[in-house]
Amino acid sequence: MDAGMAPIDFSGGVPRPRALDVRWIHGSPSAKHNTDPDIQVHEYDEHSFILRQNKAVDFEAPFMFLLFGNERAVLIDTGATASAEFFPLRRVVDELVERRLARHPRVGYHLLVLHTHAHGDHIAGDAQFADRPDTTVVGGDLATAWEYFGFGEDPGAVAEVDLGGRVLECLATPGHHEAAVTFYDRWTGFLLTGDTVYRGRLYVQDWPAFARTIDRLVEFSGSRPVTHVLGCHVEMTRQPGVDYPIRTTYQPDEPALQMTTGHLHEIQAAVREMGDRPSRRAFPDFVICPDA
Repeated sequence: MDAGMAPIDFSGGVPRPRALDVRWIHGSPSAKHNTDPDIQVHEYDEHSFILRQNKAVDFEAPFMFLLFGNERAVLIDTGATASAEFFPLRRVVDELVERRLARHPRVGYHLLVLHTHAHGDHIAGDAQFADRPDTTVVGGDLATAWEYFGFGEDPGAVAEVDLGGRVLECLATPGHHEAAVTFYDRWTGFLLTGDTVYRGRLYVQDWPAFARTIDRLVEFSGSRPVTHVLGCHVEMTRQPGVDYPIRTTYQPDEPALQMTTGHLHEIQAAVREMGDRPSRRAFPDFVICPDA
């Protein structure tokens, strides 16, 4: 068998954290000075990519994740802009898949599109993949997503998505959004928390559900080797407790994207301290915003 055709072993060993000292594109003080790409691509390893939408294209500037297995890849979230002209996500993903298949040839390689939740800045690019061959797009809404993962019958289940030797564990984590899902990648040790946990404003739609979700994430991460906790935005400045104003399109003083399981414990402590009387409160690395 050709070495490139041989399956990759994604099962061995404990994931070790790689450096994520990335200078993420963070917008521009004016449109004419914006020379950054519409989508930044960071290769964490040859099987794992982090994508960020340019804040000059949309202030939300969400992060997306493209993970490759032996039989298929998964794209988690599709960004905040529908237009392929201004946000060429399909082209970027196709180029990365083609590059991957050049290194590791496969027949009938599939793309699966999943979501952390169904807010518009995470699903806007779905239509770009509607007519893509060998592609399945799973909607982020409650009925569609939770049926796919089996959470409708058992919201406490840990679903598994097998990409061909590379397995993602998937948890229903409502609170920010009723259909929010968190993904744990056993290969990299990434805990992909969407808008539930990130360096920014943690908007809470359902406070009791959010409290339960944070407890669950603390418990879940305590039994897995988590290398990085990765949300989908950065909204904080490097000044502790200070966030950028909403709709900011230029954030030159951003902190790192990655968080740790220690941050999960900090959020848990904050939630418990608030009890059943939540209020907007700023903490060094996040701001809790209930009743959004």
